[in-house]
Amino acid sequence: MIFFKQKIVWLSTLIVLVVLVVFGAAMMGSVLGTKPKDVPVALVVLDQPAQLPSGGTLAVGAMMKEKLTASGQLPISWKLVGSEEAAREGLNDRDYYGALILPADLSAGVASLAGPSPKPATVQIIANEGMNTQAATVVKQALGQVIKMAGAELSASLLEQMGQQADAIPVTAAKSLLSPFQVQEETVHAVGANNASGNAPGSLTQIMWLGSLVTGVLLFLAGGSARKGGAGRWASVVPQPVAGIVIVGAASAFLVWMASGWYGMELAQAVDTWLFLWLAGAAFFLLQSALLNWIGFPAMAILVLLMFFSMPLLNMAPEFLSSATHDWIYSWTPLRFAASGTREVMYYGGLDAVSRNAAVLWSIAGGFLLLQLASAFKKVRAPQAASASSTAAKG
Repeated sequence: MIFFKQKIVWLSTLIVLVVLVVFGAAMMGSVLGTKPKDVPVALVVLDQPAQLPSGGTLAVGAMMKEKLTASGQLPISWKLVGSEEAAREGLNDRDYYGALILPADLSAGVASLAGPSPKPATVQIIANEGMNTQAATVVKQALGQVIKMAGAELSASLLEQMGQQADAIPVTAAKSLLSPFQVQEETVHAVGANNASGNAPGSLTQIMWLGSLVTGVLLFLAGGSARKGGAGRWASVVPQPVAGIVIVGAASAFLVWMASGWYGMELAQAVDTWLFLWLAGAAFFLLQSALLNWIGFPAMAILVLLMFFSMPLLNMAPEFLSSATHDWIYSWTPLRFAASGTREVMYYGGLDAVSRNAAVLWSIAGGFLLLQLASAFKKVRAPQAASASSTAAKG
């Protein structure tokens, strides 16, 4: 059959395989097999040694600090902090995904279990949910496991010491030994209701990228139509960024209203979220529009691949990524800076909390604005000779 003699039929299998490899690497290769490692967690040891009724000294805080910092079994990088206030400041500054606070009366509380009036101390576990919900959950579970194991070891040690005494162990003391200290869990910078378990910043970033891309394509076509209609290079290029930034601003406002009004997303900083998304959308649009003006529609392949390689990473903590993914994609993709900045605005107090992410987006916007305006000097192809000869023949 003539159909099967066409080269494209036999090339289709190879083309499909290439597409699957590329998009498989984009959607799965960068995230499958990821695992947490070196997740920064603050450790505050305020504990003061206490005297046991038997005459010995008990230093629970020092014991736990030694075991925690010496153990490599947990995916945690412990950061020793001098006070609870400093730890909370670090949580606000997004330095730590969580904190473990051992109070000053920890040893005294454990030592009191051997007496008639046990008063267990309270250990605090703080999870920094706004920084990354997945990482905060891992931290909370890991710290809970650590406290449980430490409590079991202390219980066994104290029971052994008290069992060597001639007197019987009081019932209240025996019950208290099962839980040598209490655990208080706290969540800071909570993500709020209907925030996709903390993934809302990544989702909003993806939508803004797509909205900006559609805007860029339509205004690129409008610029081409203007040139065909007789407009000069500047007249067809300069209006694009002006119109695009205005459209993206309206689109970002609509997106925030839609997320809140339609889907009930809790936005404590709605106006600041809109303004930052406007900045992100403007940076996206100017990047996309500049590439379209210089390369044409082949630039779409670059922009689509960039989106697909970036999307799976937006809601992941960098400590979960492989070194290759972190260095080759996460470290430079514009979508990452937009998602991280949106997270800071939404969960850490608005535009005042935005760090260098805003500066990066401003730089992207400014650089690609200049590049887009420079496309007005790009040489336009001369009409094909065939068209000229055809016209002459008709004449």
